[in-house]
Amino acid sequence: MNNSVYLGIDTSNYTTSAAIFSADGIIQEKKLLPVAEGKCGLRQSDAVFHHTAQLPQIIEKLFRVSDTDRISAVGASFTPRSVEGSYMPCFTVGSGFARSLAAVMNIPVCAFSHQQGHIAAAAYSCGERSLFEKKHLAFHVSGGTTEAIIVTHSERDIINTELVGRTLDLNAGQLIDRVGVMLGLEFPCGSQIEKLALNFSGKIKAKPVVKGCDCCISGVQNICENMYRKGIPNEEIAAYVLKYVENTLLLMTENIFEKYGKMPVLFSGGVMSNSIIRKNITEKLGNAYFAKPEFSSDNAAGIAILTALKSGECI
Repeated sequence: MNNSVYLGIDTSNYTTSAAIFSADGIIQEKKLLPVAEGKCGLRQSDAVFHHTAQLPQIIEKLFRVSDTDRISAVGASFTPRSVEGSYMPCFTVGSGFARSLAAVMNIPVCAFSHQQGHIAAAAYSCGERSLFEKKHLAFHVSGGTTEAIIVTHSERDIINTELVGRTLDLNAGQLIDRVGVMLGLEFPCGSQIEKLALNFSGKIKAKPVVKGCDCCISGVQNICENMYRKGIPNEEIAAYVLKYVENTLLLMTENIFEKYGKMPVLFSGGVMSNSIIRKNITEKLGNAYFAKPEFSSDNAAGIAILTALKSGECI
């Protein structure tokens, strides 16, 4: 790699983030969007407002610790997914900033999807760089997405994605957050649900609802609400939610393998930073790769990596 620096920007519905990728590695700054107590997310108009306020702060912090004179290209998440018509207003903040910065600095601007960024960050941080060239199955599991994607290499887009499985109702991260808020936890609830579940040592039986390669998750919320009304300990409810998500992903993987053939599996998205789910899936699948926790939740690192690859860099 030469001395160039590549800037990535991502303004998702949860986090404002920016990252620098260079021969020295990755430096990133990120800040969660503020969510009122008892709420499970933000309206898009509120997300846009908060990104507009937070992104300059993130960029200022990042540029204070980076050699910004060597920025050769800037990339951003322009859309949630790499499909026709994919759009969320929150991504206009980061993409607009990237376009403006590129114009001022007279450097290229690269457009990617938020999902491509997640996959790239996971492939980079898991230590299996061959996944950038190798066909594999990627799960993107978060509050905004629960999808299974077959990934192939593309000279034009770096990462080509084909959707092969998805939730038919609620996303896994939404389920975890809704149950967490019910239990009195602070949004986003993933790490707190994990701490509760780690304190439960009993056995959990959770039968997933999977239709072919797709899944249904919303019914679990009702089950958890009934458990809560019956006085079931919070630790057991948390363990049940995580076991259901885990079993759902395993059954989806099994069905996808049956239809498309076996291949390496890469997990990304905030839900997949959960240590319990990671441990159990790794034991059962064997050929599973996970993003490091700091690269699993929403981040701009993957966008910075993709920008470098698009510019012809080898990572």
